[in-house]
Amino acid sequence: MITIREEQISDIEPIRVVNTRAFGQAAEADVVDKLRQVCPEGLSLVAVCEDQIVGHILFTPALIEAKGQIIQGMGLAPLAVLPEFQGQGIGSKLVQEGLAAMRKAQQPFVLVLGHPEYYPRFGFVRSVDYGIVSEYDNVPEEAFMILVLDEVRLQEISGIGKYRPEFEAAM
Repeated sequence: MITIREEQISDIEPIRVVNTRAFGQAAEADVVDKLRQVCPEGLSLVAVCEDQIVGHILFTPALIEAKGQIIQGMGLAPLAVLPEFQGQGIGSKLVQEGLAAMRKAQQPFVLVLGHPEYYPRFGFVRSVDYGIVSEYDNVPEEAFMILVLDEVRLQEISGIGKYRPEFEAAM
């Protein structure tokens, strides 16, 4: 049975292992470690199976810079599941729990840079459909997505979606 809970201090090294193994490199794990230090308002969730951390998701502040204004929401990244546990719905459970927390916290939006065939099942759409483009030039339009949780706050907003600067190291 898989349980989802908030990260605890004792989870730091296992989270690092999950991200490194899931991505085949340490770049994402390094970003998570940096974000943990600078984003106390972030939300870090883990998936646990028989006392082993098998998945991790992180939400940290993200911005939309629009004409003369900045709107803060959250960015989803990274989402990681140990390779031997992939394909069992663990990532989906992490996303669902995280998005429920974002709704409860009344976040206006969540940005994600990810697989365009995976994230739409959670309500994400291409951000360009809202007039929001990625700050990264090399990102395909279909991979930069948004889940709008407060249509009123994002009404007639267009601009540039930005993750925390710590993500640049992983790009």
